[in-house]
Amino acid sequence: MAEEISYADFERVDIRVGTIIEASPFPEARKPAFKLLIDFGPDIGIKKSSAQIIVHYTTENLIGRQVLGVVNFPPRQIGPFRSEVLTLGFEDENGAIVLAAVEQPVPNGRRMM
Repeated sequence: MAEEISYADFERVDIRVGTIIEASPFPEARKPAFKLLIDFGPDIGIKKSSAQIIVHYTTENLIGRQVLGVVNFPPRQIGPFRSEVLTLGFEDENGAIVLAAVEQPVPNGRRMM
């Protein structure tokens, strides 16, 4: 378990829901990954993310899926791609990533409470 933080610390992490509108292979990445375009609604807009999720997902089954992402980290350069959002997920028993998601559809851009 990580060290204990305050609620104020948690509030500083801006986790939002967005819908994947485009997914493509990212062969230039050191570890197998997809490049994602995620719509976080009118206030945040469309953001790019690199995600190492190729074990459980295909580009086709990612389109239209709502995901959670941290939108207030600084962008990160990953090879020729600039990732603007950290897409959230959990490791399964084999270390492959399973996306964190909402149970029911919610408007893009809503903040995790």
